[in-house]
Amino acid sequence: MRMEEIVEETNGKHEKMVEITLKIIGPARPSRLHVPCSLRVHDLRKLIAGKNRLPVENLKLISQGKVLHDREDEDDIYIQLNDGDSLIVAVKPKAPSGLDIDDDEEDLKFQLPQSTSWWKKKLYSFLLNRLKLPDILLMAIFSLSLKAWILVILWFILAHVAHKWDLGPLYVSWICLLCTAVYVCWMYPLFTCWEVGLYG
Repeated sequence: MRMEEIVEETNGKHEKMVEITLKIIGPARPSRLHVPCSLRVHDLRKLIAGKNRLPVENLKLISQGKVLHDREDEDDIYIQLNDGDSLIVAVKPKAPSGLDIDDDEEDLKFQLPQSTSWWKKKLYSFLLNRLKLPDILLMAIFSLSLKAWILVILWFILAHVAHKWDLGPLYVSWICLLCTAVYVCWMYPLFTCWEVGLYG
């Protein structure tokens, strides 16, 4: 992507141009690049790849110790640059031809389905990026439905009340009876109808 195209994409605004230093990992010497002070990370990646003849898909940009990502929650990420800022540019090596090597690390990460609601995506982004929760905990959080979370919270609230009133054994037996009643009233007829073939 050329600089003129990026300037046109910023709705014709005459952005202030800044000079940044690119430190490419490897034997290459640091180079300088003139860019608008505010631009999308995706456009910056294309500019750097075009100037240095590097593959865009294997390019990693690091600014102030953080890896720059193109998108977050399906929104483009913009970066503010100042004169003299430095970016570290790393190129992930390509797999040898003939070998089909998958990116195992990406496969093991928990990801929300595309059909997930926007508020769940925002919550996921907050828990992952801000609170840095591990993937296994995120998987546990997002695998339960909203009704299941309400039941879990209700369980802990009622347990606290039962403890204050010294009703521990009664509380546990009451919950067991309630679960049995729910199973008998709702689940058992459903399974019986399914076995008979009414739901099948």
